[in-house]
Amino acid sequence: MPGLEDLYKEIILDHYKNPRNQGELSVPPAIMEEGFNPLCGDEVKVYVLTDGDLIKDIRIDGQGCSISQASASMMAESVIDKTLEEAKNLIERFKEMMSVHESNMDSEELSEDNDENSLGDLQALKGVVKYPVRIKCATLGWNTFDQIITPGE
Repeated sequence: MPGLEDLYKEIILDHYKNPRNQGELSVPPAIMEEGFNPLCGDEVKVYVLTDGDLIKDIRIDGQGCSISQASASMMAESVIDKTLEEAKNLIERFKEMMSVHESNMDSEELSEDNDENSLGDLQALKGVVKYPVRIKCATLGWNTFDQIITPGE
């Protein structure tokens, strides 16, 4: 569906050109983690400030391709004001969407519990699965954020 693909490209470009939650948070009290993709040179820093189990603020910083930077911006926008458990569930659903290609499933075959419609604008990134090399770009910010909220796992 060309119209939908164009919309998805617009969403990705908008987040790349106008990243949400960009910048730094003072460390501490915020937790900071750095992620790096050696295959293409993408870099991301994720800063998270929690209040108990709630993500009060999140900031991203870094450089790289439009996919990595847009995905990190979209991630930051989608997890703020969520509980850690809600954020972990979102990470799991996003990674499942990114791995659909590997399991030879069509994106419409996602389970109802992980309905991609619940991902909102994040589903704009599902086209990345057509390019397996770019999946690491799309998941860089997510994996870095995951390291913060599930340390030691």
